[in-house]
Amino acid sequence: MKKAEKTELTREKIIAAALEEFGERGYEGATLNTICQNHDISKGLIYHNFKNKDDIYLHCVSAVLKTFMAYVKQHSTGGALAEYMGLRYRFFSENPGLSQVFFEAVLQPPKHLAQAIRERKVEFDAFNQEIYCRALEKLTLRQGVTQQEALEYYTIVQEMFNGYFASPAYEGASLSDKVQDHEAKLARILDFMLYGIARSES
Repeated sequence: MKKAEKTELTREKIIAAALEEFGERGYEGATLNTICQNHDISKGLIYHNFKNKDDIYLHCVSAVLKTFMAYVKQHSTGGALAEYMGLRYRFFSENPGLSQVFFEAVLQPPKHLAQAIRERKVEFDAFNQEIYCRALEKLTLRQGVTQQEALEYYTIVQEMFNGYFASPAYEGASLSDKVQDHEAKLARILDFMLYGIARSES
């Protein structure tokens, strides 16, 4: 086995171990010591491949986002947003540990890593925008509304929606409660965005 391949396998082993720890304990609860002790990995090996706990956590966030996108692409038939929401529910139900890492990173990231996580979410955000654009293509937009404007509206609402779960409205709420409300309300918000909330008066 080539050195590069061996190094990659080692990094994958460390990330898999870290995902298990972060998925069970969250960012704050997991430590390099628990990763080492529970998975028979030396601390020296960790520091040879990663800078520190933050570096490993960010790699874990990237791994979860890529795994989620691959899952949706594999199982999607190119259907409506309802299919996407169904696949989200299945993925998170089948992978509770990955779900913990995903939603912690999206809804209540460690403050000092928030910007780094936003940078790692660029591809994921573009992936979601693509799904939304496909939904828009099946609709007749109101006169004077362009698809670009609709996409900008989606981006603004998405940022505000996720930020809402870090606001005083959810102060003291557990991550599991936030996740449950987030997923339930996300489907409704997307429905409102696409079809409106008021009946047109003739």
